[in-house]
Amino acid sequence: MDSEREPVRVVIVDDEQLVRLALRLVIDGEPDLTVVAEAADGDAAITVVDEQRPDVVLMDIRMPGRDGLSTTRELLTRPAPPRVLMLTTFDSDDLVLGALRAGALGFVLKDTPPARILDAVRTVADGNPVLSPAATARVIAAATGPQSSEARRSSREAARKQLSALTERELDTARAIADGLGNPEIAERLHISIATVKAHTGNLFAKLAVENRVQIALLVRDAEQ
Repeated sequence: MDSEREPVRVVIVDDEQLVRLALRLVIDGEPDLTVVAEAADGDAAITVVDEQRPDVVLMDIRMPGRDGLSTTRELLTRPAPPRVLMLTTFDSDDLVLGALRAGALGFVLKDTPPARILDAVRTVADGNPVLSPAATARVIAAATGPQSSEARRSSREAARKQLSALTERELDTARAIADGLGNPEIAERLHISIATVKAHTGNLFAKLAVENRVQIALLVRDAEQ
């Protein structure tokens, strides 16, 4: 990041004190990031976010009282909402999907290596989604579980209709996203520049009327089932 920019302001929301402490130590060790507050539940999170106006919120999904999904939905109704990065152990895939549909920019596993968590915070701060291949695969699996033949046919037809608006290159990009690839990997697979990948991805968001890369991946999976 540009060294002249102000540090990215982060709020950590997790009901486990040790998790908050570990994340704070990792994040505050970086010159371009700073933790401005912590919260142990959703209600406290809303209060501190309103007070501190952070750039990024690291949000646990399962918490006593108001959970991370409800809290995310509430925060994203603000006129200038923070960017939300969900934390999960993946015993809650359905909630992850709900959070992404609510507007969260991505999610990371709690046991993700510190360097990758830092990269995820920076990526989300810049307004870009964060979806690791393993996490994407888990969410897709949760969302495309057993269905009746009629339900599969209906979702397949609807997905294919949506995808029919894409150019061949955009469709190739969508398939690569469904395989869990990041922009550099997509660029390498398709022999195009990262800038072109970003342009194609932007077109996918607009043409498919989706909010995140998981939704793109789900459409591809539905179309091919």
